[in-house]
Amino acid sequence: MSKLWSYMIIFSFIISVFTDRLSITAQSALEGASDAVTMCISLLGVICMWNGIMKIAEKSGVIAAVSYFLKPVTRFLFKNVKPDSEAGKAIIMNISANLLGMGNAATPAALTAINKLRKESDGRLENDIFTFTLINTVSVQLIPSTVIAMRSAAGSENAAEIILPIWCASLCSLTVAVIYSKISFKKSNRI
Repeated sequence: MSKLWSYMIIFSFIISVFTDRLSITAQSALEGASDAVTMCISLLGVICMWNGIMKIAEKSGVIAAVSYFLKPVTRFLFKNVKPDSEAGKAIIMNISANLLGMGNAATPAALTAINKLRKESDGRLENDIFTFTLINTVSVQLIPSTVIAMRSAAGSENAAEIILPIWCASLCSLTVAVIYSKISFKKSNRI
């Protein structure tokens, strides 16, 4: 990936030299860097706030309650994973964090879940790892806080208006991911 970015930067520089727009390219690069720093600082506050809320939710038992309601779902999705195992708990924590819009808090749980699934695997959990990866990629969110924060930082008057379309798109993606996972697992069992 770093090679791709390097080639794109070099190609852009060469084109700007040949089109006599080197000063415009340099100015745009500096403005882009400045805008990136401004956006990072504005997102930092929102991310810190949501991480704090997530910690409060964890300490107050909200995450445990969400996890309790997610156990039947995880039993359906992950046939070979016990919800009370270390992998099961990490999966539930990841899904809970994603539901609450905490993608950055969900990532460590996802990595833990994959590692635990691999450790607990004796060849029978490959489909569960595949299903988990698909579900984690879809990342259904009740509160898409990062997108709302980015829209707010960009000056949107109604930054939260995208919640319903995100729910619809996420549910459609989740449905396709689960169906694909179940179909591909059945096909692999026939072979």
